[in-house]
Amino acid sequence: MSKNFDELLSVMLRLRAPDGCPWDREQTYESLAPYLLEEAFESFDAIQEAAAGKTENLREELGDLLLQIVFHSQIAEELGDFTIEDVCATITRKMILRHPHVFGDKQFDTADEVLKNWDELKKAERKITGQSKNPKNSILEDVPLTFPALIEANKLTGKAAKVGFDWENTEQIFEKLDEEASELKNAIAENEIVNIEEEIGDLLFVLVNLARRLEVEPETALKKTNRKFRRRFKFIENELKKSGKSLENSNLKEMDALWNKAKTEEFSG
Repeated sequence: MSKNFDELLSVMLRLRAPDGCPWDREQTYESLAPYLLEEAFESFDAIQEAAAGKTENLREELGDLLLQIVFHSQIAEELGDFTIEDVCATITRKMILRHPHVFGDKQFDTADEVLKNWDELKKAERKITGQSKNPKNSILEDVPLTFPALIEANKLTGKAAKVGFDWENTEQIFEKLDEEASELKNAIAENEIVNIEEEIGDLLFVLVNLARRLEVEPETALKKTNRKFRRRFKFIENELKKSGKSLENSNLKEMDALWNKAKTEEFSG
């Protein structure tokens, strides 16, 4: 291991020691699980900044994520489950086995061929390790229920598409969008609260399918739009402050004009 990584392991060992940090000593797999998820999402968010050339936050967030992995591994070692060395060895073996076109004599010319082979290797690994002794009731069981909704929908439809359950082209998806939008309008007109929720869900689900078909990761796309909204709305707030106004004593027409101004300045900038 590198000097910096070894130092991180030493710090964690010290924190978990009997005379270490009371909070760190109390943590378990279960208690740390929410933090692992939180750090993963903060890293995900930092990637959006990195795409714009700002990588400082990504470096920090990846460090926080790595800390969670080291933390879990330290707990595992204390329990006699496994060590951080085992974690590294396991993923290294897996990456070598799943890249026979790099570390072996296989040859793939496209990313799709690589992914198809990856899935076949995963199936073979499950058979060897005995994981396939209890056959799954559905191919969708591999998609965790705990995934965020957009990611879950993208994974679910991707699984189904691999076995042929998919639209033939994007035009059919647009037709389905129109159908779902019409059903939502009808539910709203009838003031059917339960149906309104269901139809909004259906509409979002079709949009995720469209994103997948166009090779757009929906969670990332929505995150970028959220950032854009934050940026433009902040512009509205700042412009109102400059004129001595607040959001409360402004109106939609004025705010909409400032929104369009923000868009114009972004495009020209």
